[in-house]
Amino acid sequence: MAQLWNAYGVSLLLAAQVGPITFLIVRSIARGGRAVAVGLAMAGAVAAIDLFYAAVGLVGAGQLLQRDGLRLALGLGSAAILIVLGARAIWVGVRARHELAFADHVQPRRAFRTAVVATALNPLTIALWTVSFPAAAPASAEHSLGSAVTVIVGVALGTLSWYCGFALLVAALRRRVGAGLLTLVELGTGCALIGYGGLLAYRSVAGDR
Repeated sequence: MAQLWNAYGVSLLLAAQVGPITFLIVRSIARGGRAVAVGLAMAGAVAAIDLFYAAVGLVGAGQLLQRDGLRLALGLGSAAILIVLGARAIWVGVRARHELAFADHVQPRRAFRTAVVATALNPLTIALWTVSFPAAAPASAEHSLGSAVTVIVGVALGTLSWYCGFALLVAALRRRVGAGLLTLVELGTGCALIGYGGLLAYRSVAGDR
C-alpha cells in the first residue's frame, strides 16, 4: 500500500508540471461546446501516454528514448506541432475577436487525438516519466512484477486525478467568463505554444551539436 501511495504522490507532482499540454487543455476547453467531455477526453489521453512512458522507464528502456538522433527528431516534431497549434489558436482568437463568438468547437474525439500526439512527442513528458519517475519510484518496482503493477496503478490514479480535476475546474470556470476573455485565452495560449515550440526547437538543435 505504501508503494501505491508513493507512486500516486510522485505522479501527481510530475503531472502538475506546467507546460504546453496544460495550455492545450485550457485552450480546447475554452473553445466551448462539450467542454467537460473535451476536458475529460484530453485528460484520459495525457494520462495514458504518461502511464506508457512510466512503464517504459520502469523496465529500463528510458535511455533508448534519450539517444541524440531520436531526441532531435522528437524535439523538432513536437516543436512543429506546437507552433502549428499555436498559430491556429491565434487565428481563431483573432477571428473570434471580430465575430465575438467561436464559430467552431473542439470535439472530444479530435481533442483526444491532439492530446495523444502532442503528449507522446513532448520531450519534457518523455524525460519526466522515463528518467525522473523511475529515479523516484521504489527500487523494488524494477525487479518485482507485483511491485511494478502496484506502482503503475498508482501512476494511473495520480495522473487521472490531476488531469481530470484540472479539466473539470477549467470547464467550470469556462461557464463564468465571456467571449472577450475567451478570446484572450486563445491569443495567450497561441503565443505560449509558439514560444514553447520555438524554445524546444532551439534546445533540440543546440543539444544535438
